[in-house]
Amino acid sequence: MTRPNLDKRPGDVSAMFDRVAERYDLLNDVLSLGQDRWWRRVVARVVDARPGERVLDLAAGTGTSSRTFTRHGADCVACDFSLGMLQVGARRRRPAVTAPGPVSQDGPPPAPPPAGPVAFVAGDALRLPFADQAFDVVTISFGLRNVADLDAALAEMRRVTRPGGRLVICEFGHLPGRQLTAAYDKYLATALPAIARWLSPNPDAYAYLAESIKDWPAQPELARRIAAAGWSAVRWRDLTLGVVAIHVARRPAGG
Repeated sequence: MTRPNLDKRPGDVSAMFDRVAERYDLLNDVLSLGQDRWWRRVVARVVDARPGERVLDLAAGTGTSSRTFTRHGADCVACDFSLGMLQVGARRRRPAVTAPGPVSQDGPPPAPPPAGPVAFVAGDALRLPFADQAFDVVTISFGLRNVADLDAALAEMRRVTRPGGRLVICEFGHLPGRQLTAAYDKYLATALPAIARWLSPNPDAYAYLAESIKDWPAQPELARRIAAAGWSAVRWRDLTLGVVAIHVARRPAGG
């Protein structure tokens, strides 16, 4: 099998990502016309990881996003079920270097907290290998669409989040209006596969990508299912006209 079907059997999805791991970040950059960099910056601001906090980055892939969560002193666990992606990310790991700030007459400014570590851990979003209430923030970018049971994954994320902790989901969305939707569908059906055939060692994976985006629930429906899984204060923000949406929520303090 060259790509998974929309039943999203974990072994098929994991194998697909293993095959594209080496060029995954490059392809994301090209296929999104560079927008993925901005999306990651917005996610990092929304996550707002603080010194001493623990962040779980699910479907972390090569850890590109995970590193942005540690810049102000938080620790991050980059979790993915593709060993190929995790191996590429671990090879790229480098110690963070903090540039010196300007020196004033009153002396140098206080040093920012050092970047926290990123740990790479293999795990399935439906059976996370972590204790209850282990994290202050759980985030997942472009991976929730690939799990076989969306509602079970949302409940499992809630389990490992402390009361009062935060959930941040970045995922493909649905555009408003028929004309925008038609143009986007045409891009997914024609341009995306053509670019993937040129750049990817496994272009069939990107046919699955297009299908899974079209099959994904719209923003209001995803918000409803997040709330049904026990999260509170659910809201979302559209990026790039709704090509991508960021949903945020909290685990209730008493639940």
